[in-house]
Amino acid sequence: MEKDRLRKLGLKNLKWLHKHPMLKEQKEREISQALFTDPCWEKAQTIAITKPLEFEFDTHILLAKGWESGKEMLMPVAGKDRKLTFHLIEPDTTFEKTAFGVKEPIEAPEVSAEVINLLVVPGIVFNHEGFRIGFGGGYYDRFLQDYQGETCSLVFSEQIQESWQVEAFDLPVKRLFIS
Repeated sequence: MEKDRLRKLGLKNLKWLHKHPMLKEQKEREISQALFTDPCWEKAQTIAITKPLEFEFDTHILLAKGWESGKEMLMPVAGKDRKLTFHLIEPDTTFEKTAFGVKEPIEAPEVSAEVINLLVVPGIVFNHEGFRIGFGGGYYDRFLQDYQGETCSLVFSEQIQESWQVEAFDLPVKRLFIS
């Protein structure tokens, strides 16, 4: 399948970038600064992000800036029904590694998805129209079907691939921040 091949290429590119920490950190700073000065971030009071795997965009800078700015920061928990719930996290929130290798908050209060002003959507491969290929579980595609708030993704240029077929269930994010 085309998406499987692109997913493998995207993971290879992310892991290559992870082996070049100075370049990765520079790109993360550029992307973060673009996000922090954008109205979607400035207006948002409740922001949902993910806890990254080591080779993904390091969202800890977003947590620090969000808390410093008085924003509520949320992280997802994947349910057995393949649906995401979002939970309020604080600096002392405890995380647990799932079977997928992702760290999720435990004993953090669930928050209604309706209060999320900005959803930072993860992905492995993106095109410039905002369509994305994730890890293949469809969690974010299902969530985005009913989500009405602002969406964005933080993307390394190494993740951009234009030549793939978007499928009917794929939903784009509204804004990409790329470096």
